[in-house]
Amino acid sequence: MSPQSLYEVEPTRRDSLFLIDQIYAWRDRLLASPRFQRAASRLPVMRWIARRKARELHDMTAGFIYSQVLYCCVELRLFDALKPGPMTLEQIATHIGLPEEGTLRLLRSAAALKLLRLTRDHRWGLGERGASMLGNPGVGAMVSHHLRLYQDLADPIALFRGRRETQLSGFWPYARDESSQPSEDAARYSALMAQSQDLIADHVLDACSMKRTRVLMDIGGGTGRFLAAAKSRWPHLETLLFDLPAVVELPAEPSEAPTSAVSRRIGGNMFSDTLPTGADTISLIRILHDHDDEPVKGLLRAVHQALPEDGGRLIIGEPMAGTPGAEPIGDTYFGVYLWAMGSGRPRTSEEIIHFLQEAGFRRCREKRSNMPILTRVIVAEK
Repeated sequence: MSPQSLYEVEPTRRDSLFLIDQIYAWRDRLLASPRFQRAASRLPVMRWIARRKARELHDMTAGFIYSQVLYCCVELRLFDALKPGPMTLEQIATHIGLPEEGTLRLLRSAAALKLLRLTRDHRWGLGERGASMLGNPGVGAMVSHHLRLYQDLADPIALFRGRRETQLSGFWPYARDESSQPSEDAARYSALMAQSQDLIADHVLDACSMKRTRVLMDIGGGTGRFLAAAKSRWPHLETLLFDLPAVVELPAEPSEAPTSAVSRRIGGNMFSDTLPTGADTISLIRILHDHDDEPVKGLLRAVHQALPEDGGRLIIGEPMAGTPGAEPIGDTYFGVYLWAMGSGRPRTSEEIIHFLQEAGFRRCREKRSNMPILTRVIVAEK
């Protein structure tokens, strides 16, 4: 089944959908009319809608500038500096090494985005979004990492002409070749993944109990953060980590994954090597969307083969396309990011379940996630 075929509809529904398309076409012609826009801005009932739509369109236009203000705050460690309490303009300018005029412009920009706030005594403190950044260090790590994405998007039309060597593809070498990687490459991208893994792990484990699991194997598990989170909840687990040799040979930092949290580390290539057996539960956390369809299908067949016949289970956790209320995160952010990376695409839960069924899994269902904009969870049984 092709991705396009997933959107095809039954003939009996085509007439009603055609009517909907006609209504949308009428709406589009109306919204594109300058005369209608002027009238809507004057009518009391329509004015609120017109202003909201204008704000949404402006935010799309100015989005790059917003992201650069956030990038400056992260790179200058402004949130960390303000964690103890508010500071004066002069103190902040001295701390971040910028002239007061430029510092004031940055502070006002950040305050408008609710990253900072101006106190009644004219000092600058953390805003609600800035405080949230401190509580999610993985977000700050990704903001810094986005500099590579911005460089790839300097000419976005050229980027969409075809996949090529990019800053992101250089950062994620496994997207091009899993056969061999220098240890420094593995250390660089494994550290970034580890910084954002804790929050993802919590949501996946909230959705999937490991109480009845005996052996859990995490494929592509990096430094073992997901296994450590699972082991902390269910100490009886035997845990196996399977990743590229250059990754599993990295020294484990105690703060990332205690040595005791991973029972055994196994080096190999998930796409070309036979997967280890013995685990009754296998996890793929933020793995599938990094790879194209054919490698993903092959991996799911290999996982199916590695699981035991009596109750083997696969857990998939990652952001997905088509998430209600978060469509731009899946199709826009991850769609463009993975395109620039040179491998993979965001998939809907329906597409993933279809791949699982093709691989031989008999019962596939999506579990409720507390934060579907970050990760959705699918469980498949052999």
